[in-house]
Amino acid sequence: MQTEALRNLVAKIKHLQCEMQTVELKATNKGCPTRLYDTLSSFANQDEGGVIVFGIDERKGFDVVGVYDAQDLQKKVTEQCNQMSPCVRALFTVCEIDDKVVVSAEIPGLDVAERPCFYRGTGRLKGAYIRVGDADEPMSEYEIYSYDAFRKRIRDDIREATGARRSFFDEEKLACFLQAVKKDRKNLAKHVSDEDILELMGVTVNGQPTLAGELCFSKYPQGAFPQLCITAVALPGNVMGEPGLQGERFIDNERITGTIDEMVDEAVDFVNRNSRHSTIIDDKGKRADRDEYPLKAVREAILNALVHRDYSIHSENVPVRLEIYRNRLEIISSGGLYGKLTIDSLGKVRPDTRNSALANILELMQVTENRYSGIPTIYHELQKAQLPPPAFCIRHGEFVVTFKSKISQVYDAPYATVSSVQEEQEQYNGQRAYSIEERLIEFCTVPRSRQEIIEFLGFSRYYSMSKIVQPLIDDGKIALTLPDKPKSSKQRYVRR
Repeated sequence: MQTEALRNLVAKIKHLQCEMQTVELKATNKGCPTRLYDTLSSFANQDEGGVIVFGIDERKGFDVVGVYDAQDLQKKVTEQCNQMSPCVRALFTVCEIDDKVVVSAEIPGLDVAERPCFYRGTGRLKGAYIRVGDADEPMSEYEIYSYDAFRKRIRDDIREATGARRSFFDEEKLACFLQAVKKDRKNLAKHVSDEDILELMGVTVNGQPTLAGELCFSKYPQGAFPQLCITAVALPGNVMGEPGLQGERFIDNERITGTIDEMVDEAVDFVNRNSRHSTIIDDKGKRADRDEYPLKAVREAILNALVHRDYSIHSENVPVRLEIYRNRLEIISSGGLYGKLTIDSLGKVRPDTRNSALANILELMQVTENRYSGIPTIYHELQKAQLPPPAFCIRHGEFVVTFKSKISQVYDAPYATVSSVQEEQEQYNGQRAYSIEERLIEFCTVPRSRQEIIEFLGFSRYYSMSKIVQPLIDDGKIALTLPDKPKSSKQRYVRR
């Protein structure tokens, strides 16, 4: 830091009258602080590092009080830096402000592979800190484990699933997976048995299901891991606990279970039925249906939450949460960003993969592409729907994705009246009645192929055909063009 930059920083501090995420103040006009370890640790453990400014007293209105001895201060701060693991290399700047000497110590952020930085005197578990606003708080055991997991390449997705049984696997789904592996990985088909393929692909370990295998092939994964599910709520207000006009706490509330592909489909369906839909008629009389949230973007966000969440023992009792508010949709999953990935680089660089075996299995099952296209797809779909871009943040060890709604802006108005809210609520309820089944029936006014229907619905092939199309056929609302050949590739589906 140049002396002029330090002067500008001091001027900013005096103007704002506060410490910051990357700025800590110490008076030090009477001596060097004996405990800088927590700040040294917290600054070293964040990407942007931080600056300790000596010679400003916040108890005296952030006045410049100067340091007792600039040379001795630098020596004693360096001694404390050397007691950190890894050692912290501070960069000092000395300047004079209002005839008083001010010293700054720039603390660089450590590479992720070297974190956490901690004070040797108290050890790794008690001596590692993280910066929260203007405070230094002890790292939790889970936060420390997250760094260890990356550095040591701990693979929680292929740990043995305690309590799971191989006999509970869906053999039909497993057979389809093995067929896909043999088709895509031809060398395995020639030389390796089916059981060995399952071991090599991370589905089993020593003949027992791995966590990844359990989440992809078990008939009911939540039997072994009750909380590895999705809790989904649709709320009447903009904050949790805010009641609706009739005093209701929830519009809808569901615990979504099953394998990952089943949970993705069920969660997308939950969002679809609890969000608003509008119908637009253009100047030429052409009709277009518009979702409050584009389902392709919703699917990618939910899939990312399930595939890239932390599956360690520290978080296996925490479900993914899906929360639909009046003005936004939030998807929350355990674990921050993995490895060296940052919020700013999401969708722009190839990231380290936390659960590589799980991602690989789902790629072969055609649930995900595993080509790091999820975030770009979310941006593209929201832009196409003329919605704000997604917001990503790390909050208390969790990764949060937020989609803002354009339809419900009336709720964010500072002077919204009860009548305007009621009018919007009535419109909301009316639009919800226009279900995905009704939209599909309208879509099938022209005979449609299976693929056209799957792309229109935005769900998997199995869910689209068995959970949505087949019930409509059974109810006589959709007919087959070739009723005697239901599995024909030329089969089309048309509204009765």
